[in-house]
Amino acid sequence: MSQLLDDEIRNQVRDVLNSMVHPVEIIFFGNQSEPCEYCEDTRQLLEEVTSLSDKLTLQVFDLKEDAVLAKRYNVDKTPGFVILGKSGDNLDDFGIRYAGIPAGHEFTSLINDILIVSKRDSGLSPETREFLNNLNQKVLLQVFVTPSCPYCPRAVVLAHQMALESPMVEAEMIEAMEFNSLADQFNVSGVPHTVINSGKGEVVGAVPESHLVQKIREALA
Repeated sequence: MSQLLDDEIRNQVRDVLNSMVHPVEIIFFGNQSEPCEYCEDTRQLLEEVTSLSDKLTLQVFDLKEDAVLAKRYNVDKTPGFVILGKSGDNLDDFGIRYAGIPAGHEFTSLINDILIVSKRDSGLSPETREFLNNLNQKVLLQVFVTPSCPYCPRAVVLAHQMALESPMVEAEMIEAMEFNSLADQFNVSGVPHTVINSGKGEVVGAVPESHLVQKIREALA
């Protein structure tokens, strides 16, 4: 099987991952019992990335065979995976999820997310952190993307930064073409398109932190 990442990209990623602080584990769910067009490619991509740092590990599971674990991590789509912090034998789930292959521009999101989880620092503004730390209601952010969208990584990483910052926030990148029925359900026509709490609110486009915070406030009101 040929490599998905060429040597130049591998070297660039290896250099970026040198700034990792704490270990990170990725838990991947494939699907042996139903057709899954991108499961093998996603698994291979994650294997290649995790091989580039001794602070990265990958575990591979099946959505049906390992249904209890999938439910624990709120994974219900394949390919799907979560990015977890690792502290000794403990795994810290920050609510950072992916549904679909992080290909094209979304590869940037994957690498950025690994770094923010490793550093345990969302990088958000003090105002946004204060809002998130005072949340008393659950927030689900579903960010619909396509691999060819250059603005999508900004929206994905912002949602995942918020998930890292607050245990009340869960954020999922969803590749719109792989999960087109879900995209249709939320009337996704352009990307990035962030759905808040299953349709209580939405944001179209890559927006500043303050704009997403305002939309979350409105959705929770």
